[in-house]
Amino acid sequence: ANFSEQVVESFPSDISTGIYYGWACVGNGDVHKMVLSIGWNPFYKNIRKSVETHIIHTFKEDFYGEILSIVIIGYIRPEKNFDSLEALISAIQEDIEEAKRQLDLPEHLKLKEDNFFHLPEGKIVNNH
Repeated sequence: ANFSEQVVESFPSDISTGIYYGWACVGNGDVHKMVLSIGWNPFYKNIRKSVETHIIHTFKEDFYGEILSIVIIGYIRPEKNFDSLEALISAIQEDIEEAKRQLDLPEHLKLKEDNFFHLPEGKIVNNH
């Protein structure tokens, strides 16, 4: 799930590019583990900074237009380029496994239940 340019521009300008882990929630749904990439994705030669969320869950349908709430818990590694698509895919899989390990720690599990993820019915968030 990619955030819009408007959301990316609202991130702190001094946040390091790289791969992070944390929790994500679509709408008022369940909270899931996630891996987050912040940067320019050098393998794809992006010219604009992006923030891409990989939710570690299989959804039954698309969630375009839904509110995506995330909490960044920790940093995995810096952004880097890869020699091949296979190397990129392998690194992504390693990032996912590291995120799962970290998020299973008790101090990280408790954040999954934070009230931040429970939007009141009908609440408008960021003009949506």
